[in-house]
Amino acid sequence: MSLATRINLSAALVLLSFICLTAFALERAFFDSTESAVRDTMSSQLFALMAAAEVENQQVIMPSNELDALLGLPASGIYATISNSAGHILWQSSSTISIALPSPPLLTQGEKTFNKVYVDDKGFYRTTYTVLWPTQTDSIELTFSVITDLHSFDKQINRYRTTLWGWLSAMAALLLCSQAIILRWGLSPLRQVGIELNRIEIGQQQQIEAHYPQEIERLTDNINLFLEQERQQKIRYRDAMGNLAHSLKTPLAVLQVSLQADTQPQDKLTMLEQLDRMDAIVKYQLQWVVTAGDTKLGASVNLLSTINRLLNSLQKVYAAKAITVQVVVDGHLSFRGDEGDLMEVLGNLLENAFKWAQQQVAITAEQTNKQLIISIDDDGVGIALEKVDELLQRGVRADQSTVGHGIGLSIVKNIVQAYGGKLRIEQSYLGGARVVITF
Repeated sequence: MSLATRINLSAALVLLSFICLTAFALERAFFDSTESAVRDTMSSQLFALMAAAEVENQQVIMPSNELDALLGLPASGIYATISNSAGHILWQSSSTISIALPSPPLLTQGEKTFNKVYVDDKGFYRTTYTVLWPTQTDSIELTFSVITDLHSFDKQINRYRTTLWGWLSAMAALLLCSQAIILRWGLSPLRQVGIELNRIEIGQQQQIEAHYPQEIERLTDNINLFLEQERQQKIRYRDAMGNLAHSLKTPLAVLQVSLQADTQPQDKLTMLEQLDRMDAIVKYQLQWVVTAGDTKLGASVNLLSTINRLLNSLQKVYAAKAITVQVVVDGHLSFRGDEGDLMEVLGNLLENAFKWAQQQVAITAEQTNKQLIISIDDDGVGIALEKVDELLQRGVRADQSTVGHGIGLSIVKNIVQAYGGKLRIEQSYLGGARVVITF
């Protein structure tokens, strides 16, 4: 189910519930007000009936011209009766002819009621009032009743209900159409993103190019970043495979010649050297391929904890040198990237520092202007500034007598560059080398 369909269905359900509750409330209010108006009208008719009535010899006498014309019209819908305390009708209006009315209620003196009654499934509103009526010789208890059938009342309610639902339905349709238009306009950036992604998928464009509202701008930026990382990864794979094939040609040729010739001790040393060289080449190219590169996606890596893990291992390896390590790194600093890349960079640099240091290694890190700067110092022999560029090339070592392939610094350089950073080597305040990397 699409996002627009979900929103439209949800809005329709909410609107339907709102319309139903509104209609119920308005209909209830209209019903109560209409019923109150009927009650007031019937009370007025009741008091007018009482004012016109006369009693002689226990008989009720009404004027020939009845108070309401409808009371003299048969089956007009408005009826009036006067009964005694026993419930016998002493007088009834002409409109009651051929109409089955409810029996008069038996009430106490001064009691007045208004209620709904039914006779043969036909409903009526009835208001009654019982009074003690004085005569010339005596007094008599009379119950005055005014009755209205529900036909006109129900008709009025039904007319109002039809009108109400008609207007509310029209308003609901208008609101839903307006919402659909607004929703289509509001979701148009997402549709445009989908169109651009389809173009990227079929190769018509390389990244998302349009500008979008800030709510989805971060999404499009991250998509572009992910696409760029994928492109860079493919480039690294292609270049690494090409470099690997090119780099292995020479040692393979040397091995081939050595195998074709008579195997001498010197040839064995040559083959071992070439195999060692090939192993270093493969390791270097594989490390270059798996470098993640600059990313704003994924979790951050805590810098101090990574440094501490590496130091624990190196201090065990170089325990005989008893090197003092000074760490000035805030515990909240973090590296936004792949943990393996950070371990490779710091591992190579710290191992070099421990290898050449005499007594001291210092590690500092700070974050300024959205840059993470890490410095590693040692008190070793240092590096001549004119040899820095040469050392950053693959296969070059500062001291040919030490064990290694000379690819550590070049790997560090490649990883740092993949993150858009910089690698700098200079003289340390401790007297040895100082390596500064900036992410």
